Amino acid sequence: MGTPMFAVKILKSLYQNGYPISDVYTQPPQKSQRGQKINKSPIQGIAETLNLNFRTPLSLKDNEDEFEYIKNLNADLAIVVAYGQIIPNKFLNLTKKGFINIHASILPKWRGAAPIQRSIMNNDKETGVSVMKIVEQLDAGPVCNTYRINLENNLNASEVSEKLSLVAAEKILDNIDEILEDKAKFIEQNHSIATYASKIKKEEGRIDWKQNAQNIIGKINGLYPTPGAFFIYKGERYKILKADLGNGKGKPGEVVSDYLEVVCGDNKSIKVSEIQRQGKRPQNIGEFMLGSQIKKGLKI
Repeated sequence: MGTPMFAVKILKSLYQNGYPISDVYTQPPQKSQRGQKINKSPIQGIAETLNLNFRTPLSLKDNEDEFEYIKNLNADLAIVVAYGQIIPNKFLNLTKKGFINIHASILPKWRGAAPIQRSIMNNDKETGVSVMKIVEQLDAGPVCNTYRINLENNLNASEVSEKLSLVAAEKILDNIDEILEDKAKFIEQNHSIATYASKIKKEEGRIDWKQNAQNIIGKINGLYPTPGAFFIYKGERYKILKADLGNGKGKPGEVVSDYLEVVCGDNKSIKVSEIQRQGKRPQNIGEFMLGSQIKKGLKI
């Protein structure tokens, strides 16, 4: 059960390593904003490619048809990876070994919808994937294994997601074998130190230049590629796609170089290297500055 690109490598790994996949569950196709196009989930796409049976119920809540369908599968195990729906409690006993979830954080830190983004925005030094048993409460089940990666090198959410997906695709195989052989040890989380990664709201992307430079870099990286970190200048939105720390001095929001270096609240700066003006394609900073009104000495 999964939906976004993050889950695709894991499904492919199960398939390529010979695990019999009876069914794939994913979110229903979404209409694009103007309603012209129907967008299938990445998991539906790969299920079709691999000729796997897939189902796309709008919701599992009070859904007796899906309850009976899963019950009749008599499956060994359900594997959930960023499915995007709450699985009702009564479903959790429908497979012989329960439901496990691959969650993109070091639990109990960052339970919830946006763990990768929140971890980067929080300037965490590391993140990872946790393999846990699903219980009624969100991401609160006992954990059998956690795999960690470092968050250095200015990684953005897209890059971290790719790394974690690769780790999970490799490690899930050992976990499944242990679970099926009753060798897996699930350890209760320390609920008293749990933190929550709430869903990202678009307006969170607006940059406040009074914040310190590292926090602004965290926002730029954590919200890449969507919804993106942005500032408004003369009524237009500018999305910063990539930036590095600098040492420019001045007032918060002041542009202090010809290559869009902007001062932040801690009297450090960020040097923008890739940017996207509203309605335009992404540009590297050299190309962008050639035709831009945003020049050294301005405040944005």
